[in-house]
Amino acid sequence: MSLIYLDYNRTTPLAPSVGEAMEPYWSTHFMLPNQEHPYAQAIGESLESARESVAFLVGCEPFEIVFTSGGTEANNLAIIGMLREQPPGHVLVSALEHQSVIDSASSLAALGWQVDSVACDRRGTVDAELVASRIQDDTRLVCVQLANPVLGTIQPVREIAEACHRRGVLVHCDATQAIGKIPVDVGQLHADMLAISGHKFYGPKGSGALYVRRGLGLSPIAFGEPREMGLRPGAENIPAWIGLGAAASLASRAATDSDSSLDQLCQRLIKGVLSSVSPSPKILCEGSPRLPNTVTMEFSVSARKIQSAARQLVVASARSDSPPDEMTQVLRAVGLAPSQVARTIRFSVGWTTTRDQIDRAVELLADAFDSSLSH
Repeated sequence: MSLIYLDYNRTTPLAPSVGEAMEPYWSTHFMLPNQEHPYAQAIGESLESARESVAFLVGCEPFEIVFTSGGTEANNLAIIGMLREQPPGHVLVSALEHQSVIDSASSLAALGWQVDSVACDRRGTVDAELVASRIQDDTRLVCVQLANPVLGTIQPVREIAEACHRRGVLVHCDATQAIGKIPVDVGQLHADMLAISGHKFYGPKGSGALYVRRGLGLSPIAFGEPREMGLRPGAENIPAWIGLGAAASLASRAATDSDSSLDQLCQRLIKGVLSSVSPSPKILCEGSPRLPNTVTMEFSVSARKIQSAARQLVVASARSDSPPDEMTQVLRAVGLAPSQVARTIRFSVGWTTTRDQIDRAVELLADAFDSSLSH
């Protein structure tokens, strides 16, 4: 039986058109864009065209886009590159952030920075008023993601940014899980920096970008022959960034239809599971604004048992508190006990998910659940 993949928040397959766009740059167009001959200049023009596509996707100017190796590097560059050269102050980080955000901010403590966490509520939301109440006179940066990969919850980034800007505080937004699923516009969000990851929206792994609002001064966090406006050393990863541009163009064209189709598939999965599994699982953060492709359910038996029984179904679940992973961290942040964490599964559908796959996944889950009850 063919694999049913329901873990698109973890990574997505490379879109065929993206692979086609990348292919010539592995061999035929292999030169670097800074060489002084027409072929290299043409490659440079292709790279700038990719930058324009990424900028269009998030509503900014091309010169505000810095290519990176992915969302992790983008988060590191935003946080450390913005603050490391400044006198120590205060940083606020939401409790839902990716490890790259948490660790980047925590690394500044060795330089004298005070790093604090802002809790979320049980609905998986970080309250803008709570963030505003935690801002100090020396707060320099607030980090809040746009969408959580585990819960799918969407954060009030604009409201948080407006509260921060009233106090002269910058905002970095990790938008890696939102792009390709909901519209993302930096002008609407009012974010000062925003992280992008190609493999989350059908682009290549090892590709990403950081939006940096014009006028902000970042410092590089790695050193060598400068590239990317002096913020990144080393030879450009031309195929990956061409692929990122192609994925951005694809996501821009699909934006009007993506939300609806993903939501329909996700709702079909929810209805199917709730009607086929008894006792019915609990939908976490139900009623909160969520990504259209994501649902996280707490079952009455171990998630590992269900996964083991449904071998043809790929899902994401909590592992354990030893060692803790991102899913465990997020579920504990919304108040789940360890026993609940162990019973929770996150499902995320994608552009290539079909109705037949959803229906078959529901059957497999129901059978796996029944099998788990009997053992």
